Amino acid sequence: MPRKRSGLRGVPTSIDSVLQAALTDRFHLGQILVQKRNDDFVLSHRDDEVCTDLQTFRNAEDAVEIAKYDEAGNYRSLKTAPDLRRGWRLELSTSPELKRALDYFYPGRLAVFAAWKSDKLQTTLLRETLERQSGMYRVAAKISDEQIDSAVGDFCRSDGGCLRTILWKRDQHGTLPSTKLPLKKIDPAYDQIKALGRPGSTTPATATIPLLCQEACNLLVAECRKIVKGE
Repeated sequence: MPRKRSGLRGVPTSIDSVLQAALTDRFHLGQILVQKRNDDFVLSHRDDEVCTDLQTFRNAEDAVEIAKYDEAGNYRSLKTAPDLRRGWRLELSTSPELKRALDYFYPGRLAVFAAWKSDKLQTTLLRETLERQSGMYRVAAKISDEQIDSAVGDFCRSDGGCLRTILWKRDQHGTLPSTKLPLKKIDPAYDQIKALGRPGSTTPATATIPLLCQEACNLLVAECRKIVKGE
């Protein structure tokens, strides 16, 4: 697998405070709608808010299976891809269960957001990520700027690629990740779900927690390698 390095400097224990701030009533995280009902929490797909025939789950660990496959039964290797399946409802009774479930749906994203909110999040240049690769992935560093522009523009786009908001730059000159992506793709205040062009939740959320991307993921590194190898 491509080599990774953590972009977090002493992840703060403020994930609880982040959730508390968001949970005045309801909030969005990626394709998930979280609603607070008295002392319980109800999670569902944002497109299923008004559906009544949903399969109900009551264990945080059920999120693992819900997030594993898309509607067609294909394995979801990228958990932040916009292909979370519909048709489910997850009812949880405690904040720790809520945190666990959200981390199963979107691994590490709450910790990244909490670090970003407390100004403790480090980002990594794409060129730096590629240069530190070894073994079969070392060749990925030879990718040209034009190839990066196309690769990132296609692989990372919100409508079919990934719902993360990109925080990293391409190189030490501060070059944007791709000219083929809209500027909203690097704006944490923008809800990337809007790029899908679907109605989603009918009632506005009190908060939307962005899925932040502090450095290129392993799958993008692998994609760069494939391009260089001509595969």
